[in-house]
Amino acid sequence: MRIGIEGQRLFRKEKHGMDIVAMELIKALQLLDSENEYFIFVKDGDDDTWFEPTRNFHIIRLKKRPYHLWEQFTLPRAVLKHRVDILHCTSNTAPMFINVPLVLTLHDIIYLENFKFISYKSTLYQLIGNFYRRWVVPRILKQSKRIITVSNTERSTIIQKYPDLRGKLRVIYNSYGEAFVRSRHINFEEVRDKYKLPDKYFFCLGNTSPKKNLTNILKAYYTFLDNNEEKIPLVLADHSPGDLFLFLNSANSKYKEYLKFIGYVSNWEIPSIYRNSQLFIYTSIRESFGIPILEGMVMGTPVITSNISCMPEIAGEGACYVDPFDPDSIAEGLTKYSVDSKDRDDLIELGYKQVDKYSWMKSARMLKALYEDVFNLEIIEKGKKPKAAFI
Repeated sequence: MRIGIEGQRLFRKEKHGMDIVAMELIKALQLLDSENEYFIFVKDGDDDTWFEPTRNFHIIRLKKRPYHLWEQFTLPRAVLKHRVDILHCTSNTAPMFINVPLVLTLHDIIYLENFKFISYKSTLYQLIGNFYRRWVVPRILKQSKRIITVSNTERSTIIQKYPDLRGKLRVIYNSYGEAFVRSRHINFEEVRDKYKLPDKYFFCLGNTSPKKNLTNILKAYYTFLDNNEEKIPLVLADHSPGDLFLFLNSANSKYKEYLKFIGYVSNWEIPSIYRNSQLFIYTSIRESFGIPILEGMVMGTPVITSNISCMPEIAGEGACYVDPFDPDSIAEGLTKYSVDSKDRDDLIELGYKQVDKYSWMKSARMLKALYEDVFNLEIIEKGKKPKAAFI
């Protein structure tokens, strides 16, 4: 079988959520599958160091274009040229006109919901992208042979909006990255010096998307500082202080000195930042999976997360749950797990147990079986005898 995988953004330097998921699954498939032929379609970019070529995995570098043009025109031509049997599009969208069976990973449908999840600093390009997704996704859902989503919570959400997709939808969980497996080899002293980290700190991913709930996180943190003698700094990754203070309109906050901004952190450095933090705050109001929950757990860091959306499904008994809409509830979690205690130790152990349920290899096995299923379904529809699935 010749399998095409869309990986448009996999060679860009600063990878995020969906890029990392596709990257980790491809690496797991390489270890798992020596039988089928894979063609990974990517935009040429600056970071190809993560990919180790193997006999049956081929990188197909395609010319850079705006992503909607690349997806609708450049990718279908490449699929035709390389004669793939099925195409897996990994990031919510796909070509509308394709001549092979389509597998779509629909991470979430947040952009199709009535939430105002547009950042204050959205560019024209981002706004066009949002409109593009809202327009193309409902159309490609109809033609997809199978649709993968990443949690049962998100599956239920999708079915509520698109009941006809029930028979097509499959759940394949995400996991934590290779960097967290190899993190013992990372020198934390170098990471600490590079980012000028304090000896003791809370950690948060400072994304300004409203679903990340940063306003309530900071309100909770300020309450913690008001009520506790020990002023533990809050380290925020991802955005600059200018971005965040403009977003929050709080540049004159009396607590500004306790906020430490470190910007984008590479996948190989961030495990150390988790591991050495006093706790990790992830109180989003809407997620489809929440990989950072697992990242905190596997590094032995207490995780404070939301009691809504997919978070209880993914975190199980391994996290402290709070009401993300109530800063006082978040602040109580910060206070409880900011000091060494039996409760803190117990939560860390429960986190280790929970994270053991997830692995990219397990997910890759499910993905490979799904490819076989789609391929055999296509053969049956053409009146031929299907091949036995090879797992």
